[in-house]
Amino acid sequence: MNLPALCFCVFVCTLIQLFLPRAWKHYLGKSPGRHQGESKENQLTAMDRQGGQNNFQYASGTYQGPPQQYGYPSPGPVGFPNYQQPAASFNPPQPGMPGLSQWVPPPQPMNCPPGLEYLTQIDQLVIHQQVEILEALIGFETNNKYEIKNSLGQRVYFAVEENDCCTRNCLGNLRPFVIKILDNSGREVINFERPFRCVSCCFPCCLQELEIQSPPGVPIGYVTQNWHPFLPKFTVLNEHRQEVLKITGPCIVCRCCSDIDFEIKSLNEETTVGKITKQWTGVIKEMFTDADNFSIQFPLDLDVKMKAVMLGACFLIDFMFFERSGDSNTERGGVWQ
Repeated sequence: MNLPALCFCVFVCTLIQLFLPRAWKHYLGKSPGRHQGESKENQLTAMDRQGGQNNFQYASGTYQGPPQQYGYPSPGPVGFPNYQQPAASFNPPQPGMPGLSQWVPPPQPMNCPPGLEYLTQIDQLVIHQQVEILEALIGFETNNKYEIKNSLGQRVYFAVEENDCCTRNCLGNLRPFVIKILDNSGREVINFERPFRCVSCCFPCCLQELEIQSPPGVPIGYVTQNWHPFLPKFTVLNEHRQEVLKITGPCIVCRCCSDIDFEIKSLNEETTVGKITKQWTGVIKEMFTDADNFSIQFPLDLDVKMKAVMLGACFLIDFMFFERSGDSNTERGGVWQ
């Protein structure tokens, strides 16, 4: 072999040694091989391991769903529609503006004493007198207690008489009394005060009267008895002793297996705007107890103070005509008894 051919062979071998390893490595990188398979297997193993941990968390705990984002409603239970409701937003106070205040109560009705707000929404009250076991068994007079309910039977107020033992048992239905009206939280909202007066029509100058106070100590109205030879009649007065309404009862007031109505009328007594009804409660309860049930109906738009006065008129009627007297254990059948 001559020298030029030898030099050419050496040059070709040198090029092969320089470029062949690089080309071979590049080819191995593009084609699937053992190293690439191991890499994918490691990735799948890591994903399976992570998925197993997540499944274990859902199985052992309670799934709370995706995290809730502020300003958007949270997703509802699976299988139920998701009702979109407006989300509450928080507006930070601006510079120079007062900070956020607490919950502000709704505005109170005009000219309404505290505690009588509920009376502005109703046109009927039901009064149930509680049965006293000691009074029913031996006739020992105790302080009367009443539950005042709405037309649905829900208790609105509770009434309790405050009197001493001697006055209750000696004067009977003639006794003066103070009845306190409490709301469901135990707050005293109304006071009824009855002084000692005559009940017979033979003494027309000293007939019955009841004062209504709300809040206690502040008069808001009066109920006065009017002289009449046959009928029980009353006048409803406001806090200035101005006549507002009239109340007229039947000539004979007795328990006769039916309800007894006392009509609430206008001042000219031509229009009936409501009534106070003594409800029949059954033979056994009427014979052996003096626990009575009443209902009061009045116009919905009647002044709330006059509604409270109507409640007081109901208690006055109860004591005058349906409360057992202390000596004879009987009731009055009319204005002459």
